[in-house]
Amino acid sequence: MSAAIASAFHERVREHEPMSAHTSWRIGGPADVFFMPRDVEDLAAFLRALPADVPLTWVGLGSNLLVRDGGIRGVVIGTHGAFTRLERRSQTRVYCEAGVPCARIARQCARWHLGKAEFFGGIPGTLGGALAMNAGAFGSETWRHVVTVETIDRRGGVHQRRADEYRVAYREVQAPAADEWFIAAELELPARTAADSEAMRTLLQRRKQTQPLGERSCGSVFKNPSGDHAARLIEAAGLKGYRVGDAVVSEKHANFILNEGRARARDVEAVIRHVQDTVQRVHGIALIPEVRIVGVADAP
Repeated sequence: MSAAIASAFHERVREHEPMSAHTSWRIGGPADVFFMPRDVEDLAAFLRALPADVPLTWVGLGSNLLVRDGGIRGVVIGTHGAFTRLERRSQTRVYCEAGVPCARIARQCARWHLGKAEFFGGIPGTLGGALAMNAGAFGSETWRHVVTVETIDRRGGVHQRRADEYRVAYREVQAPAADEWFIAAELELPARTAADSEAMRTLLQRRKQTQPLGERSCGSVFKNPSGDHAARLIEAAGLKGYRVGDAVVSEKHANFILNEGRARARDVEAVIRHVQDTVQRVHGIALIPEVRIVGVADAP
């Protein structure tokens, strides 16, 4: 980090920031630089000042992220706490910035009597992460409701894009341009019905009963294979309770890996590999992680 950049943004730039403070697993080595923008204008100015060859990593709540023990080279941009605007634009349209937690979207849409947003309550991250991976829960997905998005590019330019400019699939989003990141979206949500209200109560109650809420995890680790559920396959392979160090497959929901104490990223990765190998051997199915693994391992 140059002295000029550090001086211009000093109160919002941290060097050698432990990423364990910014992930829901509470795991991760240090980022070379961690930047917390105040708003879009502040972020754009920072990006314009940053050399083009410096790697960028974006983090919201860190709920779908495993940072390796050696940390992250380059700059990490933390959006949570910066992009928090959530407002109703019309009877069925909501404008939401990327740093808003998905659980807040679900709660606020319920207050606005907007339906089909219950599934956001089952996504442990922010809207930015949900947009990047087409996150979903309870049978619904983020991009079913996206009308437009706002993005920012490596040079600090802000763009408005239509949803149909993106190729979207299960837990996958292909952008029309490289080096653009989501900063907001407009969502279409219908008027709420009595059935929607009951559905939300049922879904949230089911989540409490079946998922290890309040534990240190990343949410679901693996994508569901077509026609099946990763949790069912893992449980049927006898892997509940399997552990490496303090990283353990949840007894409550087999698609969750918990940090029960002082787990390292290498412990979690070892559990992930063992689960994949075992499920492949037992069921003949290759489980694909939906958790994003970034950073470098410890030096040998």
